[in-house]
Amino acid sequence: MIYEKPRYLPGGDRYMLIEFGNEMNLELNFMAQGLAGAIEKSQTKAVIETAPCFASMLVHYDPDAISFKDLAKEMTSLIGSLGPSDDIELDSRLFYFPTCYLDPWTKAAVDDYCAKITKKKWDPEFVAELNGLKDVHQFVRVHSGTEYWVASLGFWPGLPFMFPLDPRYAIVTPKYNPTRPWTPEGAVGIGGPCVAIYPVASPGGYQLFGRTIPIFDLQQRNPAFKANPILLKPADRIQWVRVTDDELEAIRARVYDGTYRYKVVEYEALNVKAYRRFLDSVKDAVAAFQRRQAEAVKHIPIP
Repeated sequence: MIYEKPRYLPGGDRYMLIEFGNEMNLELNFMAQGLAGAIEKSQTKAVIETAPCFASMLVHYDPDAISFKDLAKEMTSLIGSLGPSDDIELDSRLFYFPTCYLDPWTKAAVDDYCAKITKKKWDPEFVAELNGLKDVHQFVRVHSGTEYWVASLGFWPGLPFMFPLDPRYAIVTPKYNPTRPWTPEGAVGIGGPCVAIYPVASPGGYQLFGRTIPIFDLQQRNPAFKANPILLKPADRIQWVRVTDDELEAIRARVYDGTYRYKVVEYEALNVKAYRRFLDSVKDAVAAFQRRQAEAVKHIPIP
């Protein structure tokens, strides 16, 4: 549900949570991203930082410079200045990420989980079956067939939560239960409708199916991390580029020795009106895919 008016909620004495709705969809995220851009351009001195999320945004502010009530008034004014959501245009960088699907690193994490926690089907097989796909190879083709939108960062430093921009490729799956004790850095996984990259080796609950290049480096060994050890930011896009195990290992080594150059298109924009026209053009295909997913779920026990 999209709220008729945004809701302003306190998040302690220095944060304001602005809620645009209570569902995970890109339209609400576009609103949050648009407001974050408007706040940055307005150079509101009382605002320290913003953190857009799926359907909301957290605003870090100085309570000595502005009251919660006055900040809410200022945010309402900025939201009004955005105009209709169709008019929103978001600056968006496009990254090309070499990615090894069905890789040995995440397979080792799944095998370790099966040996120490509980038996389960290999993640790519489970996800493919749950979504009515023929096999893991069709799953790989579906996942790599569209750009992914970075809706927000969080949970671990620089961890991106992403959605496919083409809903015909929207795969959905439950998370692990119980959680996996470890996950390799750079692993790509999916939980619910959301795809994420693990920036560090860590526990995790997303279904794993590949590994990609580093997105976080405190040592800042590559020029891509010179300004910030976190590579990605909200409103970025990722296009997955399939590579072999050996190719990915060689690329990752070059990242850390500083010779690899991340492939990125810096100056592009996403026009919400044009994107909505695209969604209208594919709605029948999306509905057909969702029907296949619903039919597949009926015949598969969910752990």
